[in-house]
Amino acid sequence: MNTQLTKLLAIAYPIIQGGMAWISDGKLAAAVSEAGGAGIIAAGGRDAAFVRDHIRLAKKLTDKPFGVNVQLMADNKEDIIAVICEEKPAFVTLGAGNPIPFFERLTKAGVKKIPVVPNVKLAKRVEASGADAIVIEGMEAGGHIGVITTMALMTQVIPAVQIPVIVGGGFADGRGLAAALVMGAAGVQMGTRFLLAEECSVHPNVKEKLIHAEDTDSVVTGLLSGHGVRSLKNTFTDKYLALERRSASQQELDQLATGTNRLAAIEGDVDNGAVLAGQSLLPLKKIEPAATIIGDIIKESCQILAGAPKILD
Repeated sequence: MNTQLTKLLAIAYPIIQGGMAWISDGKLAAAVSEAGGAGIIAAGGRDAAFVRDHIRLAKKLTDKPFGVNVQLMADNKEDIIAVICEEKPAFVTLGAGNPIPFFERLTKAGVKKIPVVPNVKLAKRVEASGADAIVIEGMEAGGHIGVITTMALMTQVIPAVQIPVIVGGGFADGRGLAAALVMGAAGVQMGTRFLLAEECSVHPNVKEKLIHAEDTDSVVTGLLSGHGVRSLKNTFTDKYLALERRSASQQELDQLATGTNRLAAIEGDVDNGAVLAGQSLLPLKKIEPAATIIGDIIKESCQILAGAPKILD
């Protein structure tokens, strides 16, 4: 495939793997990149030594481009940016904060800058400041979400900028990729889909819960406070939503939620932990190598795009 994104990152297919905290490591990133997409190592919740080790691991496993995701709300963001500038992955995605102060250092290090932005105003701002591409992520995504849907973001952001736009939130198959490309996106970001990759280190209990999930099994906690998080329904989400309905204090809500991502992803407690996942759940039916996942997505998207002109007949 030939898009702005494949040209920018020198990859075969316009698919970026989401940077999922506690989950996206060097092994998964390398597998996605080897398969023709662009893998990402998540720095969320990790220290700088972990990020360095997994960048080096990914380099041992692949010579293809991969990136690192940085949560700019993290206290150790400066240390992590320093490691990235030293180790020089192909690109970095930056979210949950202002990415512009880091652009100059990343540019000097030869690392492409791809901020995650929630609206047109910020998309234009980071483009003017030198971003190489942007990610827009609709509220259909897993984990921390905004309040605008994927379709609405594509409709409004893509025509407003010239740099490549990568779209996330609800993408899990080739039909979604084809739709995004027709809308003018340069590629898509998929997180939840790669939780079922053989190379993904998430706890097997999480994979099993995803395989058996129904299309209505995701729910958003924290939306009332403006910090929405999408995950699968379980005992934790029931408790959290009950507290929200009772107008519990933010301190009480935070006390319940703290550590629940790791509890599910690493320890495998899918009842009391937060199983972060997007809304497109039905395509998640079996554990497969990342190469098989990407191959099937590309095959399906090519079939859809090849048949699109028939609509005009």
